[in-house]
Amino acid sequence: MDTLAAHNLELGPFDGTASHAPALSTGPWKNWKMARDDNNVAWLLIDRAGASANTLSADVITELADIVGVLEKDLPKGVVLRSAKKSGFIAGADINMFKGASAAEISAALTQAHAIIDRLDALKCPTVAVIHGFCLGGGLEVALACDYRIATEDARLGFPEVLLGLHPGLGGTVRLTRLINPVEAMTDMLTGRNIGARKAKSLGLVDAVTEERHIRSAVKDAVDGKLRTNRAGFSITALNSGLARGFLAGRMRKQADEKAPHTNYPAPFALIDLWEKHGGNTLRMQHAEIASFGRLIETPASKNLVRVFFLREKLKALAGNDWKGQRVHVIGAGAMGGDIAAWCAWNGLNVTLADMKAAPLSGAIKRAADLYGKLSRKRSEIRDALDRLTPDLTGEGVRSADLIIEAVPEILSLKQKVYAATEAKMKPGAILATNTSSIPLEQLREGLKYPDRFIGLHFFNPVSRLQLVEIVGHDKASPEAIAGGKAFLGQIDRLPCPVKSAPGFLVNRALMPYLMEALIMLDEGMKKEVIDQAAEDFGMPMGPIELADEVGLGICLHVAEVLTQQLPRPMPQAPQWLKDKVTRGELGKKTGKGLYEWKNGRAVKESNTTHSDREHIDRMILPMVDVCVTCLREGVVNDEDEVDASMIFATGFAPFRGGPMHYARERGIADVKASLERLAAKYGDRFKPDPGWDALK
Repeated sequence: MDTLAAHNLELGPFDGTASHAPALSTGPWKNWKMARDDNNVAWLLIDRAGASANTLSADVITELADIVGVLEKDLPKGVVLRSAKKSGFIAGADINMFKGASAAEISAALTQAHAIIDRLDALKCPTVAVIHGFCLGGGLEVALACDYRIATEDARLGFPEVLLGLHPGLGGTVRLTRLINPVEAMTDMLTGRNIGARKAKSLGLVDAVTEERHIRSAVKDAVDGKLRTNRAGFSITALNSGLARGFLAGRMRKQADEKAPHTNYPAPFALIDLWEKHGGNTLRMQHAEIASFGRLIETPASKNLVRVFFLREKLKALAGNDWKGQRVHVIGAGAMGGDIAAWCAWNGLNVTLADMKAAPLSGAIKRAADLYGKLSRKRSEIRDALDRLTPDLTGEGVRSADLIIEAVPEILSLKQKVYAATEAKMKPGAILATNTSSIPLEQLREGLKYPDRFIGLHFFNPVSRLQLVEIVGHDKASPEAIAGGKAFLGQIDRLPCPVKSAPGFLVNRALMPYLMEALIMLDEGMKKEVIDQAAEDFGMPMGPIELADEVGLGICLHVAEVLTQQLPRPMPQAPQWLKDKVTRGELGKKTGKGLYEWKNGRAVKESNTTHSDREHIDRMILPMVDVCVTCLREGVVNDEDEVDASMIFATGFAPFRGGPMHYARERGIADVKASLERLAAKYGDRFKPDPGWDALK
């Protein structure tokens, strides 16, 4: 490779500095750089052109084939494969390739890619993948084709394909179950989880975990055959035997069906079938993997889950530029305020959490410590996050805050009193945000000195799990304040969805008829387990009765009463027995008793063998869809994509259905409207379809 000296590209940390790799040549490739060092070790860096992260697109794979051909003709002592992107190794396949692709097209592309990866695997010299950051999906499959994997501490490895209604398709099902305990391998692929470097090493997935400055030394040991590995032998062979696969596959199917029924999510069951039938034969399993992947790509579940991926990307793009602020002040240390503060501190911001009493502050700090313990095993990370979260009884933190978030109870006069005291202390340019779940901002802003700096940031409970945040504007909010709110949400890894100020905004307004109809069905004598099962059979992550207990019956009742007063359309009235429960303090999960009894954080349910009735499902789901149409007609939300994204990422609306509007279109607009009309004739005007249905094409 005589052209290397002419390029002499210097790259930063993670990118092969002179201490970690030789000067690199772009050669004839757009997405790769390569050079040989003084020991005749070829360093190969992937650096996908025009992208912040590496993904395996068709041109990346094609260029890899050319590079492998060069290496085959002039075999080096070893090959090191790593990323030139600070974001990580390879984040997976380019999902754009899946849009509109047929099974035949995908199978042909995979067959070609398999052949290239197999050639990398077959190189007759040691090959080493050096991994930092994310190494997911197809990226991990490339790494598995190498003889050794060396990771830095920040590495995260996994196969998230199941979240797209797929399974690994580039040889991952074969190589992973052959490399590590196949039960662990299948669990990783079936859940889509990613694991850290240390866990990966304990499993035998990576062979060494080291700091960046020691990479070159670790690579040398690997190339020289001196790197000690932690790979099981006999146990893997035994667990991959036909008898073991048959027994274990049965257990896996049962567990998968409890979490994701086969009819809704076929990918986990296809993966289990693949391993059970072919796990003992590498060649057959590779061919079967390609065919199975091709079949899955054409399933409605996969098409809709791929759509959900792009919905997420659309909302992420709304966050815009990096937020310039560093300090957040949260007012109200209750369940929402405390958890918002904890999440902000976890994501690197300095947070003051204010409340008038010490007890709520103490409880919020304890919940934060519990949350951080679940998010990380590193004591230093937990300590640092807690250090960034400061209890503030005097409320003085507002003076230095770039963003103030009010999260006090849903009482208009109380919120306005808080604003009056807060505005006097805010520094110039700071943003004041409310976490109100139902009160229009036009009411809240009355009396504000700077209404242009006032916006809504409506988080959902639990804050650490639900990604969506409604960012609420009004006619006096400045574009700078809205942009700042979006950028802040991007900084804390949340998805912003812009909505217009209106009672309940989008999500709560759409969710409330779903919850209230379930309570009416309960009032009619239907068992709560039957109601919840109907919703879960549709694809909701939990039924509406359990959800009401999770949210809190007091909150549900309050939002329902506000919407009943402020919306012109008929809303189901809350049953008197619900009001009585709230009065008695039976508020749901947080009090241990609500519509269900709660023990150890779980609802106590009776067994239910009743099959779901289509009308029961329609009574709950279609009013929710109808309100989404209303919000579109009224301009509360911009478009159908943002409706679908909001309902999926805030309520868990059956992701495999692609969102409520997508569901309505797939079912048929005319059919949904006619079904609402039938329900209205039978149960009342609350089911009368919105005029907006007639405008949908």
